[in-house]
Amino acid sequence: MQTKRKVTVAVGALVAPLLGLTMSAGTASAHGWVTDPASRQAQCANNVVSCGQIKYEPQSVEGPKGLTSCSGGHPEYAELDDNNKGWAVTNVSSTQTFSWHLTARHSTASWQYFIGSTLIAQFPGNNAQPPADLSHSVNFGSFTGRQKVLAVWNVSDTANAFYSCIDVNIGGTGGTTGGTTGGTTGGTTGGTTGGTTGGGTGGTGTCTAPAWDAGRVYNGGETISYAGHNWRAKWWTQGEQPGTTGQWGVWDDLGACK
Repeated sequence: MQTKRKVTVAVGALVAPLLGLTMSAGTASAHGWVTDPASRQAQCANNVVSCGQIKYEPQSVEGPKGLTSCSGGHPEYAELDDNNKGWAVTNVSSTQTFSWHLTARHSTASWQYFIGSTLIAQFPGNNAQPPADLSHSVNFGSFTGRQKVLAVWNVSDTANAFYSCIDVNIGGTGGTTGGTTGGTTGGTTGGTTGGTTGGGTGGTGTCTAPAWDAGRVYNGGETISYAGHNWRAKWWTQGEQPGTTGQWGVWDDLGACK
């Protein structure tokens, strides 16, 4: 009995530090990305550019603070670092508002914006919890022409940050250009043709896709028509009306019926 008691104590002593190590591991619970002007991961999520895994989790580009990569050091998001992938470029003036969407808010140390190695703007987070949506007005200073802006969200109580890269043409006019699938040309920054984004109105043509059925189950990739627009499901859905789920909802607005 004495031998058994000694073995039990020894095992318990080993388990405690192992549990401590397990519980101390992990990353920040915060997630977010720049939605306007459309960052590279936003373009992936909206099918403007054909992408891999990042398409399904644009909010997850998290890595150690101090990185300069669009991928946050994630090999599975490496395509975000590819400057030749055909990213849509947003024409902007000398000052531009950048909008973030946060799916999980976390106390914030600061927000930073870089062009190359130059810090062009920084905003304090005051170690406070930010709102779900917030914007910063950034002045580009002496930079002109096509540039890649690295936007960084530094959370305050971990060693991590979230990263978004946005391609802009400083001093350009005419909205967003470039991209491959679903991109827009002309109009206002981030705009679409054939009606307002997600509005479900403005179509004047004849829709050939099947009409949306509120009682039917749709799988990702299926296309329907509703309110004069064509829509594509991003994932499984039932009963979610097209045009009401928002920019990051289940339905992609493919534009007005022709």
